[in-house]
Amino acid sequence: MRTAVVGATRDGSALIDVLPVNETVDSDGTAVVEAVRAAVGQAAGGQVGVTGSGAAVLDYSSAVYDNFPYVLLIIAVVTFVLLVRTFRSLLLPLKAVLLNLVSLAAVFGSVVFFWQQGHGSGALFGVEPTGAITFWLPVIIFAFLFGLSMDYEVFILARMREEYDATGSTKAAVIGGLGRTGRLITSAALILFFAFAALASAPGTDIKVLGTALGVGILIDATLVRALLVPTLVSVLGRWNWWLPDWLAKVLRVEPSPLVPKDRDPDATAPARPEPVPTG
Repeated sequence: MRTAVVGATRDGSALIDVLPVNETVDSDGTAVVEAVRAAVGQAAGGQVGVTGSGAAVLDYSSAVYDNFPYVLLIIAVVTFVLLVRTFRSLLLPLKAVLLNLVSLAAVFGSVVFFWQQGHGSGALFGVEPTGAITFWLPVIIFAFLFGLSMDYEVFILARMREEYDATGSTKAAVIGGLGRTGRLITSAALILFFAFAALASAPGTDIKVLGTALGVGILIDATLVRALLVPTLVSVLGRWNWWLPDWLAKVLRVEPSPLVPKDRDPDATAPARPEPVPTG
């Protein structure tokens, strides 16, 4: 670790500038900040502090990212409870939260691939690989996309729940839910995508990263997740999608949704379609 040190004193105070060779904005470069803090921590007497961009990054990471798992857990639990009351189901809210996290993971992976490693950022925006993502961006991206993705999830699953309550058929719920919400979700996703694409045209690299992350997140969520994974999982889980035990319904003060016996499930007991009779 190579650095240059410049110092000045005045009125009993000392100001020392440490100039590292590498930037102190990523997990590797901030090692110099830790080294400086360890060195000045051994100074006797007086008040010693370390400032600068590297120190700010470390302090922000300590305050935000060290506590982020607890924040994520609280958000997931609160969201799950609210969706259980909305859908009167255990599996639908659990699936909604898990798929939201999968969608977010895909977005963060694409940001690292495109911007941090530079696979396409130069060709599309003329920006060289950033080598790191600005420390405040992941929190902003998470906050935006979690809320927007959950909006789509609630919209489509609420419609599926209404169709199931009316027909008692999971197959009819999937078909009716997608048929009645698909165009609206697609239109809303396209509007947001073009808005974030316009945001990505701003000159600042951080704004470009934010705009592309949100735009890609919307596309992934509205296509792969909401139009493919959600109906597929609902179809596979069948009658278990709509189950809410009595004791939990009483705790949440909603109407229970008992598990339909397999022999009374219209999707399981529906007669097989007859084979076509060959002609000619």
